[in-house]
Amino acid sequence: ASRSARAIFELASEEGKIDDWSHRLEVIREVLNDATARSVLANPSVATDTRMRAVEALDLPGIGVEGMNLMRMLVVSGRVGKIDEIAHRFEVLADEAAGRVRATVTTAIPLSESDREALGRDLSTHLGKDVRLESRVDPAIRGGLFLLVDHSPPEPSVARRASQPPRPR
Repeated sequence: ASRSARAIFELASEEGKIDDWSHRLEVIREVLNDATARSVLANPSVATDTRMRAVEALDLPGIGVEGMNLMRMLVVSGRVGKIDEIAHRFEVLADEAAGRVRATVTTAIPLSESDREALGRDLSTHLGKDVRLESRVDPAIRGGLFLLVDHSPPEPSVARRASQPPRPR
């Protein structure tokens, strides 16, 4: 999947179409992760020509010939299940090229839009890069927040302390 993502990224870079390919990969990902589509397209007991006809029958505006070729390749090679990894790796490469980082903040309650924007600005300032911030809610968090930048794991002692019950006072 990493080689496929790199090849797609290099093509997209050469053509100046990184954003177009991000969109294509997202559309392809949605289609290939649909349970009904996957039951046909990823099913080795369905004849290859039947799976290919199913791909051809899809009406997917915006993915172009290149996107359809990628779908065909994934279906024929039995690699439909690799689309998430390919799309993720492509986005990592695109972010690196653009000087961006992705961060995920997890809190016990939803952040307000203004708090989310302020956190994103603070992170951008601190890291010296554009930050794409995603927020999640996990009621199991007792307080504060967990912040993952570029999918790096939390510092082990922090993760361990957060998972332990509070000490009696």
